[in-house]
Amino acid sequence: MLQGLDKVTARVSEIEAPLNRVVRFGTLEITVRACHKTPPEEPPESAAFLEIRDVKPGEPGIDLFVGWMFASSPALSALEHPVYDIWVLDCAEAAEPAEPSSG
Repeated sequence: MLQGLDKVTARVSEIEAPLNRVVRFGTLEITVRACHKTPPEEPPESAAFLEIRDVKPGEPGIDLFVGWMFASSPALSALEHPVYDIWVLDCAEAAEPAEPSSG
C-alpha cells in the first residue's frame, strides 16, 4: 500500500500496488519489486523497493526513482518530483487464491 499526493490539487490517494505490476498515479508508473514488513515483536517498519517512472504522452519515459522507501522515514529516500509525492504505508498480504474445488 502506497500513498500519493498530487501537489497541484492537494489530493491524497491510497494506491494499491501489487508486486511486479505497474500502477499509474497521474503521469507516474510505479512498480513495487519487493515489500518487507517486520514481525510483530519488532518495532513496526515496512519497506518497499520501488521503480518509479514519469511517462507523458508522446515522450519517452524518465526514470525518477529506483530504491527502497521506508514507511517510518519517508524523507530518508524520497521521490523528488514537482507535482507528485509517493510514500510507503504498509505491506499488505496478498489474498490467497481460492483453490479449485474437485468434483
